[in-house]
Amino acid sequence: MSERASVTEKLVARLPRIGDRSDRGPVVAVVRLHGVISPTPTPLAARGVINATTAETPLTRAFDHDRLVAVALAVNSPGGAPTQSAMVAERIRELADKRGVPVLAFCEDVAASGGYWLACAGDEIYAHSSSMVGSIGVVSAGFGLAGLLERYGVERRVHTAGTRKVRLDPFQPENPEDIAWLKDLQGQLHEQFVGWVRQRRGGKLTGTDDELFSGEVWTGLRAKELGLVDGIGTLRAVIGERYPDAEIAVAAPKRPLLARIGVGGPGMSTADRILAAIEAVEAKATWSRFGL
Repeated sequence: MSERASVTEKLVARLPRIGDRSDRGPVVAVVRLHGVISPTPTPLAARGVINATTAETPLTRAFDHDRLVAVALAVNSPGGAPTQSAMVAERIRELADKRGVPVLAFCEDVAASGGYWLACAGDEIYAHSSSMVGSIGVVSAGFGLAGLLERYGVERRVHTAGTRKVRLDPFQPENPEDIAWLKDLQGQLHEQFVGWVRQRRGGKLTGTDDELFSGEVWTGLRAKELGLVDGIGTLRAVIGERYPDAEIAVAAPKRPLLARIGVGGPGMSTADRILAAIEAVEAKATWSRFGL
């Protein structure tokens, strides 16, 4: 064998073989769940929208890594639609149980209401000391516009089949029966939220029911004292300590193009622009509740 051939063989021997993954380390997949939780995409929302549709692709990608040792949820959400919150959380648990890996949730600026519902999908929850955590409650909000119509001499005409088809119509005076119905509905949703928190947090909760489930929001430090989170720490710090040799792979839902550029496109109708603007204002108002 020539000296040249010997050198070539040595070089080839040092190259990684196709399909040889023995020298590749473990992976911690990070899923970013940032935004208001809503079934409706908001084209102009600067911070994105979370729902079962937008979360599906990043979640399945995250749990599909062949070297996966854990999944981290980076939660930054003021909440929103309860059904979408439940569907995304249940999907996380379904994938985690199927893959058999731990899920660590990290509360960033805020994990409140539906945002905390998502965080509870984690086997462990961490928060920054200044994070806003909790808001285990249900809220409905709207406007009463009956006086506005009367002031401008506008007559509203609504025709229905079914006496309860127009409950809580903002253009009509409030009906005590409708308010009682809404309170009952909110109570049912609240019970489901409380049941989910109890199921996921179990004996870790230390506060009283009146304190924990009042809809109050706490800092990360206080949330730890109440058992709502397991520890204080950031995603990078906790993952770096727990899995020092792991590669971090980030998966995030794609935001609509209009959200990325912050303006309406040329093909957008005036009505769509108005609707998108209203939805963007509503999303901003939801964040503003927490000073964000």
